[in-house]
Amino acid sequence: MAKTLVEALISTRKARAELQAGVHWRALDPDIHLGYRKGKRGGRWLVRWYTGHRHYRQETLGTADDFVEDGTLSFEQACRLAREKVGEERRAGKKTDALPRITVGQAVEKYVQSRDARASARAGRPVKSDAHRLARIVLTDAKLSERELRKLTELDLKNWQSRLQSKKNTTKQRSLSDLKAALNACFCVNRQFLPSDLPLTIKFGLKLEGVDWDTAEPVARENQILSDEQVRSIVRTAQQIDEDGDFALMILILAATGARFSQVARMRVRDAQLSEGRLFVPASRKGKGRATSYTKIPIGPDVAAAISKAAAGRDATETLLQHWRYRQVNSLKWERDYRGPWISASQMTRKWKAVMASLDIEGIVPYALRHSSIVRGIRVGLPTRLVAALHDTSVAMIERHYSRWITEGLDEFAARAVVPLVSTQETNGTVVAFPVR
Repeated sequence: MAKTLVEALISTRKARAELQAGVHWRALDPDIHLGYRKGKRGGRWLVRWYTGHRHYRQETLGTADDFVEDGTLSFEQACRLAREKVGEERRAGKKTDALPRITVGQAVEKYVQSRDARASARAGRPVKSDAHRLARIVLTDAKLSERELRKLTELDLKNWQSRLQSKKNTTKQRSLSDLKAALNACFCVNRQFLPSDLPLTIKFGLKLEGVDWDTAEPVARENQILSDEQVRSIVRTAQQIDEDGDFALMILILAATGARFSQVARMRVRDAQLSEGRLFVPASRKGKGRATSYTKIPIGPDVAAAISKAAAGRDATETLLQHWRYRQVNSLKWERDYRGPWISASQMTRKWKAVMASLDIEGIVPYALRHSSIVRGIRVGLPTRLVAALHDTSVAMIERHYSRWITEGLDEFAARAVVPLVSTQETNGTVVAFPVR
């Protein structure tokens, strides 16, 4: 834009009629210019004003009164409306500048801090939560992380989602869910500064698109479904290599209940109702606003006997499963220090690898015990709703990830519904009467 404004005569109809087609300007003050855009059938009034850093902002005011007076703007009216428009925009800009500048990156960092604090409180020591995987994905993407929340659009979120195409569908879904939680948490705290429709922008912008879950990679991989004999071999080997018996008991309960590690680790001595042959497994911490509840899981006499030894003589409020903590005496020697509850599934890693090596098995993770328990319930014909309830999950998740085994488990029942439809006897053109029941 030229530094010196070349002004045009636009104040009268006659002067405007003599102008060439195009945009012509006239200064109202050093920073505000009234414009007239002439077309083949009349013209329109424009206004532009200086916003700083060599930038101007431009708006259309309305139609000029070149031919019709009603519903159009004269030069004087356009001048007045231009000054009012710029004044309103400048006042709104001052209010916006006074608002705190909250970016997507700041919202994610705050979310990671809150998740770390929650994980540390549960562990009883400073730990990092799995929310750091979200930080690695978002904070390295400057286009999204530097975007202000009040200016965030669905297109911004869709474009970021498109930049995740190289990742697995389950990873993408987890990332979208984590970012949605981070942005919604930030909105709840700062909603007086943010647009009221931001939750809708987040909801539709972070909806996973282009994924066919029927062909997507399954969570329950086939090689993670163990037979009953394989599960017994894992339990037996864990008992053989574990001199303390703590790890072996954890594996036994995981196999018997099909529960998550985080659930079993929170069980109390009172949750083992061995005389009734059942365990009360705490509900998972998934979701929000969920009342504390338990799932009753039946167990066999062999499992009850193993638990009774660990629970004998202990207070009902103590954590049921504990293990020895070790301290380093010197560079080569470690010794037992004290017993405490299990905190992280990673504490099983070393001994689990030893069990797998002893059995000459590769690629099996402890979560396979849960997969196998779910499939075992399906194969024996338990209703899907009951299988979901016993494993503290939803029917939708069972059907999505274990649909193959649901079909296989019902083969015998489905076979009973098969009836012969084609007669094997020669009818010779006669009419065959159907028996009436």
